[in-house]
Amino acid sequence: MSPGEVLAELRREPDVEAPDLVAVDATDRLLLDTAERLPEQRVVVVDDAYGALTLGAVAAGARDVRVAQDLLVGERALALNAERCGLAGTYRPAPLDAGLFDGATLVLARAPRALDALRELTELAAATADPDVTVLVGGRVKHMTLGMNDVLRAGFTEVSATLARQKSRVLVARGPRPDVRPSFPRCRHDDALDLDVCAHGAAFAGSRVDDGTRLLLGALPQAATGARTALDLGCGTGVLAAALARARPDLTVTATDQSAAAVASARATLARAGLGRVRVLRDDAASTLPDGSVDLVVCNPPFHLGAAVVTAAADRLFTAAARLLRPGGELWTVYNNRLPHRAALRRVVGPTRAAANDRRYTVTVSVRG
Repeated sequence: MSPGEVLAELRREPDVEAPDLVAVDATDRLLLDTAERLPEQRVVVVDDAYGALTLGAVAAGARDVRVAQDLLVGERALALNAERCGLAGTYRPAPLDAGLFDGATLVLARAPRALDALRELTELAAATADPDVTVLVGGRVKHMTLGMNDVLRAGFTEVSATLARQKSRVLVARGPRPDVRPSFPRCRHDDALDLDVCAHGAAFAGSRVDDGTRLLLGALPQAATGARTALDLGCGTGVLAAALARARPDLTVTATDQSAAAVASARATLARAGLGRVRVLRDDAASTLPDGSVDLVVCNPPFHLGAAVVTAAADRLFTAAARLLRPGGELWTVYNNRLPHRAALRRVVGPTRAAANDRRYTVTVSVRG
């Protein structure tokens, strides 16, 4: 199949969130068109949403393609699309680490929302890729900032931008600087919690504890006081899991997230706190945990998908919590006041009341019937 035929076959399955989004967009196409001599390149792809960059490069002749995707749903969509196009086994999934970039001559990456995510990519590529590597970072013009150029310049001597096409643009970086060293995960001590919070670049809020999580932490001493098992659902950097495990030594705590950066960050946070007994899993909405196996679920659900504000991700986590909780078990969650989550919580989980609030956030407790 030609690259065009491959791109035409791609689907977003199994991703069911924000169904108006497409499997291939103008940024994917511009990145592939900007890449040169693909059959000769050792290619690294970072955060390919549904497989357009990976399978497009393979269809164009690339034979050494390594892929790191932060979101588990993206990995699954790529695998399904590869099978659909007869290209299964033509790429190598890998974690975002030095080994991914070792000897790479071309990097294709979607521009991340967080500058630290781009900073981690830049450091790894500059430190371990081939000296002649070209790094291409593409995104929608309205979401790209001059700060992205500055981050790339910290790792590369030459940074330029392509002309915009269909409201997308690609940044081009070459010439790795010789003194660049990977610096992630980065850890910061939170005095109020007496906890070192560790974060990889793509982890939400980085090594800072966001205000919503802090409000939920203040309410947790009231949560399911007789619980024996607890789950931090969508754990991010693992702050909630760490707080539960430290305050309740007899509580069996599990933390899950579909983000590879979040899972690695949570493991680092928990290790620094001496809480290695907490199990951390990369899992989409805790799908591998058995029904009715948890007494307490804590959750600070995401409300962004890219730059869009959506509720589908939170609704999926609420549905997962309802499945996982034993009768009488409690879901403690925090969300922005302007989001209509309380009605969904009542419908999906059970009776729901406010446990804490401030001018921006509300903490609720829902009891499984």
